[in-house]
Amino acid sequence: MANIKVPLIDLQLRYKKERKDLLKIIDDQLKLGNLVLTKEVSDFENRISKYQKQKFAVGLNSGTDALLMALWSLGIRKGDEVITTPKSFIATIGAIHHVGAIPKLVDIKDDLNMDENLIEEAITKKTKAIIPVHWTGRLCDMKKINSIAIKHKLIVIEDAAQSIGATKDNYMAGKYSSVACFSAHPLKNLNGIGDSGFLTTNNKKIRDVINLYRNHGLESRDNVAIFGLNSRLDSVNAVVLSYRLKSLRQNIKIRNKHINIYRNYFSKNERISIPTDKAGELNPYVMFITQCDKRDELQKYLQENGIQSMIYYGTPLHKHTAYKNYYGDVKNLPNVERICKRVLALPHHQYLKESDIHYVCKKIDSFYKKN
Repeated sequence: MANIKVPLIDLQLRYKKERKDLLKIIDDQLKLGNLVLTKEVSDFENRISKYQKQKFAVGLNSGTDALLMALWSLGIRKGDEVITTPKSFIATIGAIHHVGAIPKLVDIKDDLNMDENLIEEAITKKTKAIIPVHWTGRLCDMKKINSIAIKHKLIVIEDAAQSIGATKDNYMAGKYSSVACFSAHPLKNLNGIGDSGFLTTNNKKIRDVINLYRNHGLESRDNVAIFGLNSRLDSVNAVVLSYRLKSLRQNIKIRNKHINIYRNYFSKNERISIPTDKAGELNPYVMFITQCDKRDELQKYLQENGIQSMIYYGTPLHKHTAYKNYYGDVKNLPNVERICKRVLALPHHQYLKESDIHYVCKKIDSFYKKN
């Protein structure tokens, strides 16, 4: 196996750059002797709500729990149907399943997001909510999705796990939904030092009930109002996220610059498809997912030349054993099944040099000239 020349993941390079600051931040927090639901957590929540232009934010231990609590707080229960996409991480339909609801999948467009034009035909008398997923951070057409939801009296919850920093026509995740759910997993643009997440909302009642639910349902130390969970964002992650939030816009700018190098290089190559950014969009590109001919052979060739890549993800949600065991086979999702055979994530993060991107481009070009 070749030595890694161009890494896909930025964690080691990020730590090298941030090490001095991070160690001081963590040390200062540990010296306080209090790590649970401290002022630092509420400070981070205030920063995030301001950044996302929402009234409230709640820090949680994962983006998965954010989805679960959003569904629960909005009254989604056993037997309800929730429309979502087959192109996501398993957590999206896992959260629906765990509140007893039924995920109903609609196909995706070539930009990897759910096809909003297919939503209405999937609505039944049991449908209670829609969960659009902003895949790789690209915002779905929330104006149209929201108008469908209003027409049919449905709830909208955004799976915004990858979309911190994204904008479309001057709106951000959360503007057209009851709750937007974010992940701060280490692979995200805004990442903690372990599992972490948060949600945003403009509804105080939702904020208050989730605040209660994330902390065992405790109104006070000896008064349990409801049976809740332990899903508190810890104070160490809160201060790390507050620190990293300061550089988020600049990191997204560099990632977009790197992707534009790929776009320009392959503008006339029909064997690799680079996602197009439409006017009015700013995409944070948590992952840079291309669609490639001979995907598996290309990935092997890149690996042999020291370039990391990732199939992210190659299996649509309805093809997983867990989904089929509970909900049976789904046969009307041709676009996602076609695209999942072609997806390949390439290195693009902010700690790469432009020469690294050019090296990747040249190796891809070399592969296609031979194949």
